[in-house]
Amino acid sequence: MIVRDFNKLVTEERERVVSDAQWSSVRLLLAEDGMGFSFHITFLEPGSEHTFEYKNHFESVYCMQGTGSITDLATGETHAIKPGVMYALDQHDRHTLRAEEELVMACCFNPPVTGNEVHQEDGSYALAES
Repeated sequence: MIVRDFNKLVTEERERVVSDAQWSSVRLLLAEDGMGFSFHITFLEPGSEHTFEYKNHFESVYCMQGTGSITDLATGETHAIKPGVMYALDQHDRHTLRAEEELVMACCFNPPVTGNEVHQEDGSYALAES
């Protein structure tokens, strides 16, 4: 059984907190945990805009707090993001996520991330070597 305290990770075990331009993510589960997916709580700053394309990962995201929008860059279709809305990038969809207010999102990645990834220029994470 794995039990982790989010608040302890944020205040004492900072190696599981990853930050980049206008977002931060607390990595509650990582590849090293052996679950087959990673689980994060991610915070996006109000007014920020992020373009990603996870070519090597599937991601599902559930909005817990805040408002914003997500645009599928292949179709141009935009969806409102608010508490209770989930989206899944089941086609490795290139997308732009906009935070009107601070967004607090619960995210799962498959395959799991290691915690050391950095977004590449195209908005993706490289696939971890096994």
